[in-house]
Amino acid sequence: MKVGLQLYLGGESGSPEFVSAAAKAIEERGFHEIWLAEHIVLFPKIESKYPYSADGSFPFDPKLPPLEPFTAMAFMAAHTKTVRLATGVSVLPQRNPIFAAKQAADVDVLSGGRLDYGIGAGWCLEEIQTLGTATERRGARTDDYIRLMKKLWTEELIEHDGEFYSVPPCHTSPKPVQTPHPPLYIGGNTKAAMRRVARLGDGWFSAAISPEQFTEGLAALQEICAAEDRLPSDIRLAVGPPNGKASLDMVKAYADAGADQVVLALTGRNIDRFMARLDEFAEQLVVPAAAM
Repeated sequence: MKVGLQLYLGGESGSPEFVSAAAKAIEERGFHEIWLAEHIVLFPKIESKYPYSADGSFPFDPKLPPLEPFTAMAFMAAHTKTVRLATGVSVLPQRNPIFAAKQAADVDVLSGGRLDYGIGAGWCLEEIQTLGTATERRGARTDDYIRLMKKLWTEELIEHDGEFYSVPPCHTSPKPVQTPHPPLYIGGNTKAAMRRVARLGDGWFSAAISPEQFTEGLAALQEICAAEDRLPSDIRLAVGPPNGKASLDMVKAYADAGADQVVLALTGRNIDRFMARLDEFAEQLVVPAAAM
């Protein structure tokens, strides 16, 4: 069982000293992957409900949005050699899909093929609107963008005529190191997200759910995969526990249910405290989970 770590690199934890030290330490302690949250702008009052907290409130300081994840991953790639790097997750409909595909390919090249691209349709409607995208039918927009990005990554001469984005014949490079492209993890616990996994994804990243909820969700995903003529065994499964914390028994329960990776959360502006918690996670979870 693999153990990943989701970081929110905002404020003091977004400094080059913190990021480089954290990335090196995470790799040295045997974590499989670093997942980076994405928020470009945040607001003093957020009306949209955050789907991963019990009361719908956003758990971070809105005055301190995190580092842009592709920029941070490129920086981390220069300070590491083996740990995988992931967006956890990137809100695709609020991005330009050509630019997003280019960033992803560049990071995959610079990291030597270590990128996992976590994608979501987004929950913060205020942010999506502020970045110039309509929130209506953002799921369909996400699907169109994914189809275009796959062409950009795999075809020499790209042309696309989609509902939300059209591209005349053009070229882009470099192509990703991973073939046919970096694995696409679709984030979200809804049936719409699961359908996107089955149609267009390589993995499912479910967050803030218990082992029991994960088991129920996986059963639903398997039914959807069958309807889409997709083998459930082809889907990679990363799961985040409630509040980002898990006991060893929980990690085993996720593994028994079929998860490939459990993604813990670790925040903190003080690097010494961050390192101490990292050591605890490594000793209590990473090492024993490797034997599962």
